Amino acid sequence: MTRGYPKSGEAPGRRVDARTERWREHRVQVRIQFVDAAFRALDRVGPDVSMGDIAKEAGAAKPKLYRHFEDKTDLYNAIVDRVRDMLWERVLTSVDLTGDSVAELVRTGAAAYVSVVSEHPNVFRFMLHSHFSQQAKETERALEAARQSARRAAEFFAGLLPTESIDVAGIELVTYSIFGAVASATDWWLGANQREVSAMPVERFVEYLAESISALAQAHASFNQVRVNLSQPLRDAFIAN
Repeated sequence: MTRGYPKSGEAPGRRVDARTERWREHRVQVRIQFVDAAFRALDRVGPDVSMGDIAKEAGAAKPKLYRHFEDKTDLYNAIVDRVRDMLWERVLTSVDLTGDSVAELVRTGAAAYVSVVSEHPNVFRFMLHSHFSQQAKETERALEAARQSARRAAEFFAGLLPTESIDVAGIELVTYSIFGAVASATDWWLGANQREVSAMPVERFVEYLAESISALAQAHASFNQVRVNLSQPLRDAFIAN
């Protein structure tokens, strides 16, 4: 009897594919759990966290951690990606892209960003200073994540603007510049608040970021002979000179 046996050349492939898919899904879930553990370890231990600290936080042996991440940089990349996704979700769920004025969008977005930084300050210290190992490629990975986010933001905002106003490359440039300014300010804020209590309170820092972001956006618009009316919604805010 052949019942229960696969046809030649057909089912074995399906069985292998099914096992491969289950392993892939398992690996994704384990990686997610290790990134969760990395956040907890960073919050508890600080930016000088080790792979051993993260494995211990996850309740796993260090060899298991290395089975799911190629090296420290692979885990670093996963942490950067998690932060990027957290920021996008927090910002986009906090604003009304069609109804809010540009000023409201900037202020709310800055507040959402600072809320994430405040929840996980050591994660941001870790990313900004590449504490995991002294490898330049970690810093380059953070820069590449910023470039990708800038491009994503540029394409996203370009889709909200009138056709004649679209300059994706220009929007990408100013967005990348804003990311750099915000990262530098965040580095100062986190360091200053370690040296003295409330060197700049949260609300004040949010206002500083909002003013800085608005100024950069207006400077970019002026450079391109465009005026920005911050009191208008995004679609109606840009006026050619």
